[in-house]
Amino acid sequence: MAIFHFSVQVIGRTSGRSAVGAAAYRAGERLHDERLDRDHDFRARSGVEHSEILLPEGVPDRFSDRETLWNEVEAIEVRKDAQLAREVEFAIPREMTREQGIDLARDFVQSEFVDRGMIADLNVHWDIGADGMAKPHAHIMLTMREVGEDGFGAKVREWNEHATVGLWRERWESHVNARLAELDIDARIDHRSLEAQGIALEPQDKIGGPAQRMEREGQLADRAEIHREIARENGERIIANPGIALDAITHQQATFTQRDMAMFVHRHSDGQEQFNAAMSAVRGSPDLIALGQDGRGEDRFTSREMIETEQRLQRASELMAERDRHRTSDADREGALARAEAGGLVLSGEQRAAFDHVTDKQGLSVVIGYAGTGKSAMLGVAREAWEDAGFRVRGAALSGIAAEGLENGSGIASRTIASLEHGWAQGRDLLTARDVLVIDEAGMVGTRQMERVLSHAADAGAKVVLVGDPQQLQAIEAGAAFRSIHEWHGGIEITEVRRQHEGWQQDATRHLATGRTGEAIDAYAGRSMVHAADTRETARAELINRWDRDRRASPDASRIILTHTNAEVRELNDAAREAMRASGDLGDDVRVKVERGDRDFAVGDRIMFLRNERSLEVKNGTLGTIERMSESSMAVRTDDGRSIAFDTKDYRDFDHGYAATIHKAQGMTVDRAHVLATPGMDCHSAYVGMSRHREGMALHYGRDDFKDDGRLVQTLSRERAKDMASDYERRDPARDFAERRGISFRERVAEIVKAIPETTRGIFDNFRPKAETQRKRDMFASFRPAPRPHQPERSDRLARSPQPASAGGLRSAVARYARALDAVQQTHAQGLEAMPHQRIALDRAKESLDAIRPHASTDLGAAFERQPELVREAAEGRGQSALRAMQLEAEIRIDPFQRADRFVEGWQQLQRQREELVRDGDLRGAKRVAQSMAGMAKSLERDAQLESVLGGRSRELGLEISRDMGRSLSRDLANSISFDQVRDLGRGMGIGH
Repeated sequence: MAIFHFSVQVIGRTSGRSAVGAAAYRAGERLHDERLDRDHDFRARSGVEHSEILLPEGVPDRFSDRETLWNEVEAIEVRKDAQLAREVEFAIPREMTREQGIDLARDFVQSEFVDRGMIADLNVHWDIGADGMAKPHAHIMLTMREVGEDGFGAKVREWNEHATVGLWRERWESHVNARLAELDIDARIDHRSLEAQGIALEPQDKIGGPAQRMEREGQLADRAEIHREIARENGERIIANPGIALDAITHQQATFTQRDMAMFVHRHSDGQEQFNAAMSAVRGSPDLIALGQDGRGEDRFTSREMIETEQRLQRASELMAERDRHRTSDADREGALARAEAGGLVLSGEQRAAFDHVTDKQGLSVVIGYAGTGKSAMLGVAREAWEDAGFRVRGAALSGIAAEGLENGSGIASRTIASLEHGWAQGRDLLTARDVLVIDEAGMVGTRQMERVLSHAADAGAKVVLVGDPQQLQAIEAGAAFRSIHEWHGGIEITEVRRQHEGWQQDATRHLATGRTGEAIDAYAGRSMVHAADTRETARAELINRWDRDRRASPDASRIILTHTNAEVRELNDAAREAMRASGDLGDDVRVKVERGDRDFAVGDRIMFLRNERSLEVKNGTLGTIERMSESSMAVRTDDGRSIAFDTKDYRDFDHGYAATIHKAQGMTVDRAHVLATPGMDCHSAYVGMSRHREGMALHYGRDDFKDDGRLVQTLSRERAKDMASDYERRDPARDFAERRGISFRERVAEIVKAIPETTRGIFDNFRPKAETQRKRDMFASFRPAPRPHQPERSDRLARSPQPASAGGLRSAVARYARALDAVQQTHAQGLEAMPHQRIALDRAKESLDAIRPHASTDLGAAFERQPELVREAAEGRGQSALRAMQLEAEIRIDPFQRADRFVEGWQQLQRQREELVRDGDLRGAKRVAQSMAGMAKSLERDAQLESVLGGRSRELGLEISRDMGRSLSRDLANSISFDQVRDLGRGMGIGH
């Protein structure tokens, strides 16, 4: 498990330290200290994996020599208490290779320190701890003064600001997590304090190599002892309250493995003995819930708190779904639709169905829409209907740019969810029964946050409309709440893509939405829109050249460059500016100190705002173009047409905006998109990145990242959907009880059978051991059973059939199954494969049915197959007919005589159909029917009881009455419908070949 460690200290003379000596130690070199006139020799030091000096532009090359650099630093600092250098130390994820770790450190140091004017002495250490595990980390000594061609100048006070350290910590987290994702390493770090994360543990400092050696040599190292003390305290807290560990582990993942658990406890305990005790406490905690195995065969766990959160979420959603207080009148709906049509907006069939769904009476509505299907436009019409009905409509999204997109596309005043929750905590802007809250990009909202919002809405009686796409970017925090709510309660889907202008591009977006990424890439490759280069650097250059040509050819079109990491965004922004500068489209550069460092900006530059600011009405991700600027102020025209001006000392959270990460692009629409693919992408980021455009998209990649198109498709097709604890099959309490008593499951079933009264056994009535079944089959093979006693009509039997104890639950489960099946059938009707979440929803609905009554999904499926019209009825809540049909199928399934009736009826029908086809000369059609009959015959091999009963009805099946004992009815029926007989039958009727 990757850990976060990032510390900053000042190396000063007050403590008797020397910059030259510190540099020699960190680099493992011998350096001569001119001030002290002595050598610092640390060549025997082990663990130094990489060492280099990084210089800003314009700095004399002599400073690339370590001895020269730090001796000049010592010479210019004359005070006895002088601050000589700043040291930054951070941990490198041990999941990385040495080369990857060095690149990670170098890139961060270059962008965060060197580009800001500091000289950096970088040393990467790869120590091995006493536990045998690698402890990779980096030491960076930084100069504290301005430096130019003439050497060092004044000290830069801003580098000493406390807030700057906090920004470095945040950027290190972002840098590491982006690189981990790019390398497909399943680990993340968090810069926040444990307290800020809601984890009741003390932060622990890293024990460095010197402290470890001092301990081994019997000396006391204060830093190591402090670390041990904190680790022991944390271990004691975990032992006393193992729920602390479970809460921490489930912060960003709803479920976890044994390894996740062990790595966390190892980090927060001291020594093998305490580790074992803490692990035992966590494993034995009543708050630890075992969920079973995942698709890779690993045992997965969750916390009781996560289970309870999911249950609260389900209860809140059920309460809202059952309420019917928010219907808009037909007049309000028609008025909104008429105004939209007058303005040139005519809703498609799917959009109209979604409009009817969200403006209906229920308190919870779910809309799943592919990228670019016009969800915001539909919501804009719904907003007018709601407002006409007297409701207050409010919008929310996880990110500021998504909230801005919702507001711009629908006219719904929108904020971030965090802003809403903050207001609620202060008693402001609370929801009421007259509120409609629309949450856009709901798939990005974690389970805990979704539960808090829906619980507040349920308590207030408000209506919530969830809009999103579970296949797009996943939630940052734990869980997949939006997907689960859709599976629980159903919803409406919009699959008709409207963003792209050309039909084949609309099809490609649907392919991306349904997990067929390879087909989408093939479609764009077939139109010369996928471009391979030898290296990523060449691919980046080709992307900028194509972007520049498109920009010149269509200056009025909107466009964006997208990629996966912030580092690539920086490279692409710089390259785009160079192209703009070369064509004379930028004014004079003005150097501005922004949140990410010093940047050059000019009139005509594209910029992106990086922090929500209400006074400017900008969000994190808002794009614009600079109209006027100076060293202290800037005027920008945003892409939605607003002109804003601000003082750069008051607002510094912006950067160049030619390129953006794919994560910032969800909800964005442009005319053309240029995408640079890197190895950290998956099917979710590919879907978002390749569906932002209206007119065209260009995908670039380097063969050093993907050796060919096949590898590109494989990487961009990776599924990384987040899970829920409820996704995993829970163990059967009866099985657990039996196993604790040492009883096998088969014996447990026997106990259950014995405990059921004779009059109510039902499904166990016809149970026989396999040997007895074979004996009775042989005995009855040629025996015609006596006529059955009179049985009432089926309708009478159904009327007297006892209803399940949980009839309401069964009706709800039937409706859920029908909704899931209807959604799949509608997708199939459009010539598309079912979406992954649709298949999952159908599987879950089957499990729910079978949990209420064994074989219920089989019975209901058979009923729907015989009467397809019942699917839509049940999906719409009119499920009584489906329940009756399902009960009938259950009776037939357990009654061999009724199964025999159905078999004979079906067999005779196929016989007549085959004869008619032969008579009409359609021998191919007759052969197809014969194959269906062969399938029926073969099915008897799996149902010895039915074959036994049918043995006495040979005449009805077209066989001779007398049959030999032991002969197989299945084989006899198969022989009776061979194709040779079909052909002979045709000849007998005078039909030629």
